[in-house]
Amino acid sequence: MHSYKYKEKPKAIYPSASQFKANITFHSINSTELSLSSFLLQTTTTMVLVHKPALQQFSFIRNIKPTTFFSGIPLIDLSKPDSKHLLVKACEEFGFFKVVNHGVPLEFISKLESEAVKFFSLPPSEKEKASPPNPFGYGKKSIGQNGDVGWVEYLLLTANQESVSQRLSSVFGDNPEKFRCALNDYVSAVKKMACEILEMMADGLKIQNRKVFSKLLMDEQSDSVFRLNHYPPCPEIQALKEHNMIGFGEHTDPQIISVLRSNNTSGLQISLNDGSWISVPPDPSSFFINVGDSLQVMTNGRFKSVRHRVLANSIKARVSMIYFGGPPLREKIAPLPSLMEGEESLYREFTWFEYKRSAYSSRLADNKLLLFERITAS
Repeated sequence: MHSYKYKEKPKAIYPSASQFKANITFHSINSTELSLSSFLLQTTTTMVLVHKPALQQFSFIRNIKPTTFFSGIPLIDLSKPDSKHLLVKACEEFGFFKVVNHGVPLEFISKLESEAVKFFSLPPSEKEKASPPNPFGYGKKSIGQNGDVGWVEYLLLTANQESVSQRLSSVFGDNPEKFRCALNDYVSAVKKMACEILEMMADGLKIQNRKVFSKLLMDEQSDSVFRLNHYPPCPEIQALKEHNMIGFGEHTDPQIISVLRSNNTSGLQISLNDGSWISVPPDPSSFFINVGDSLQVMTNGRFKSVRHRVLANSIKARVSMIYFGGPPLREKIAPLPSLMEGEESLYREFTWFEYKRSAYSSRLADNKLLLFERITAS
């Protein structure tokens, strides 16, 4: 694999917070410029006045201490021969890690970022042509169907190219090709990387069939999805000195593996084994990998599905792009016999369809695997 260095790209007008509707009153709004290479705000900070009742509909957390970045997140160079062992260690201890020398071309990354900026810059009436997210499409504030809310707007798409084209046509009319091509190039490259990582994991676990995980993503019926998130800046939280607003509430990902990339804006946090939360330093040139619930089950709990969340930023907008690698709907999910070593299974067998239906009917922060754990006789 090869690494790619970022070069300065032409600036693009970033969507202002005025386009993020959530029963909010806006005043004195200025345009915000954003460099595609870093997505840092370049001009006057967008000023937004939010009525107190509007803020109260969002979730907040109390700060115990000032937010600092955690320096111990596993960093894995995929070009190194010892990567497979480091991957296993990271999945066991964190369920989360950062990869470099990932082989995803800069061109694919920058093109999709540019298209994402353009999409979120559209007037609300245009974006809402792709709504509601049922399950795919454009959404804002509401996360799922069970009452969870966040300071976020998003575009959720299936990784199936034909279905993507149909959804994009509702927004871009007869000319969705630029977005579609950028999306397909990016998703194909990230999917390839995800499969290579899964095969390295299998090697590190000494599983004879190194494609035991990756084949589920490569299957034509793979139920993989892709999500673009936009978290507008929220200056009002600067006045809430002891609290942070939730952009996307704490949860685990139900799929096998998630591949995340964002601009250079902070906000992502993960939960450690002791329940404490740590902030992940942003890195627009790398990818962050989450272990999903399904991979935790297949490894009989050896790999940990990481609980994570996103906090709103008071000054900078955050854009993230996530590929969720999922198995076919009829695929049976259960601990792999080769990893049991005489141990009892911690989970009962289920199909991905069963688990997906259960997961998406629960609240965001629920322990979704609890219903699928085996009850052992004491």
